[in-house]
Amino acid sequence: MDIDESPTGTDPGATDPPTVAEAVVDCMLDRGIDVAFGIPGKQTLPLNRALGERDARFVVARHETAVTHQAWGYAEASDPGKMAASIVVPGPGDMNAMNGLKNALNDCVPLLHLAVETEREVRGGDGIHETPPETYDTVVKENVLVDSPAGAVPAVAEAIRVAREHPQGPVRVGIPKDVLASRTSQPAVGEREPAAPPTPPTDAVDSAVDLLAGADAPVILAGGGVRRAGAADSLRAVAERLDAPVVTTYKGKGTLPETHPLSAGVLCGGSSVELRGLLADADVGLVVGSDLDAVATATWSVSLPERLVHVTLDGDDVGFGYETDLGVVADADRFLRALGDRLGRDGRSDGATGGSTPESPGAARAASVRSADRERFAAVAEERAADAPLRSVEVLREVREALPAEAVVTADAGGFRLWTLVSFPAAGPSRYVNPGSWATMGTGLPSAIGAKVADPDRDVVALTGDGGLMMCVHELHTLAAEGIDVTVVALNNDDYAIISEEAARSYGLPAGAYGWADAGIDLVAVAEGMGVRADRVAEREAIGEALASALAHDGPALIEVATDPDEPQASEWMTRER
Repeated sequence: MDIDESPTGTDPGATDPPTVAEAVVDCMLDRGIDVAFGIPGKQTLPLNRALGERDARFVVARHETAVTHQAWGYAEASDPGKMAASIVVPGPGDMNAMNGLKNALNDCVPLLHLAVETEREVRGGDGIHETPPETYDTVVKENVLVDSPAGAVPAVAEAIRVAREHPQGPVRVGIPKDVLASRTSQPAVGEREPAAPPTPPTDAVDSAVDLLAGADAPVILAGGGVRRAGAADSLRAVAERLDAPVVTTYKGKGTLPETHPLSAGVLCGGSSVELRGLLADADVGLVVGSDLDAVATATWSVSLPERLVHVTLDGDDVGFGYETDLGVVADADRFLRALGDRLGRDGRSDGATGGSTPESPGAARAASVRSADRERFAAVAEERAADAPLRSVEVLREVREALPAEAVVTADAGGFRLWTLVSFPAAGPSRYVNPGSWATMGTGLPSAIGAKVADPDRDVVALTGDGGLMMCVHELHTLAAEGIDVTVVALNNDDYAIISEEAARSYGLPAGAYGWADAGIDLVAVAEGMGVRADRVAEREAIGEALASALAHDGPALIEVATDPDEPQASEWMTRER
């Protein structure tokens, strides 16, 4: 019997199979993933080489905390189902990335997270960076460990499918370093599409029509599920046929453009008394694509209509926090399309323009809330002393007026986030990105990087505070090094102001207890030191010109705007009776 002595166990004259890393990258490319975010390490080099040889883009970040936020921003600014990958080394790299994985999990955003694991022969021996793979079980939709070299491509193919299947989410695949470098033939993997999201039962749609079409003052509360399902057009059609004002959650912001006559605002910690009154006074409410979580509803203290139709992908959401007349487990787009068809077929709309006009009762109810909110924004600006720094609403108004409607805006978490949610009109679901209930700071700049890579031809602006920016300031260098043309607008008040305000109001600590005015941060100097063009403005009238100049500049830019650390917080100002 002849003995094959070739290193790969194949015919010595045959072509060696690709490495597992090369086969994994080919699998990603075949399934539409051609961008990865990460920081290279010795363990990831087989993947990095394979990506480079295939002209796939690998964006080199400066900290692993940013890479999953970048992949999250890429998906959020894209059509539903379009996704990127993140690639990290074991242990510290993987654990740094957990923050963004949990953010994506809460927001139901798909991404493929490739974590290079400790070599198999070392596992259990406390090798460098080793962590138990099950450490990550609770921050991803699914966590897969590859043990056999022949199992890598099947695991990655299935991970991509699972990530895209509704409810979408991040999937982690751990592949040992020695597996990636091996040359092991991979099995052919048949195509398996994500399962279609559930279709609403006909009788449930009929019941919803009976409840909603018979209402005198209906209202719609749209959540992130509308965004992830690509259901913005279907939402608009139903709202117009019902003549129902639309309130969104923080993740649903922009699913109905906020210039629409039926747009009434965002349900969040900074929602006004008037917006909350609109919800409470409605006789029937349609909640679609939201789990009615504790963040949006102020721990279920917001009063919703007595009669509710609740459409969600998770049956456990129904009846949790609020009693529901009709619960429906179904895809947001499929439900809204079925509902819209029935409303139109039954003559409950008045033609192509629907049942809503700018003067209709529903539009008038929404306009009343918007008008009251504008009065509150004007009052907080007018209250500012003439020699005091600008307030957030003033800066945000100037940015919005100077920014093209089609631009993508990413907003960080932090004190100014609530002002952004309530006062900065979003032009569409893929044009406004902010974290959901995880509410982690340090996402604004990384998500803008992801959004720009996803759509290089569109202007992208990151809105952030100095506190949030300092949690990801290293990514300014990523902008410069990678040539990513993002404009950062940084509202700088030299304070964790939302914390200082609460500390003073509720705990008697001195004003600005957690500020650093005596050691102020020069964000212009920081940005310029990293190769990013930067400008500082202090006058409201100069903001629009500075933004226009930054957008016209061929390359990344930062605009620092000094703001008032003593300004009222939206959670206090908007919720007080006037």
